[in-house]
Amino acid sequence: MNGNQIEGLIGMTATLGILVLLILPSVLGIVRERRIDRQIREAQEARAEKEAQKSSSRSTVPSTATWYAEGRRSKKLVSS
Repeated sequence: MNGNQIEGLIGMTATLGILVLLILPSVLGIVRERRIDRQIREAQEARAEKEAQKSSSRSTVPSTATWYAEGRRSKKLVSS
């Protein structure tokens, strides 16, 4: 390698280094945003699953008011 080739190699390496330094923050920002989006999506899915479990458990267990009203109705039917 002669002097001109070495200068060209150094110049190309420096140019690529600067390009990497300019692009690196953008790439890191994109990676960070995707990670945050994934975490938000997982939290929303977990919340939806939890709400689905709550609604299914509520439908199978009658409330106290429902239980009391059904008891009153059955007593009226027996006494009639």
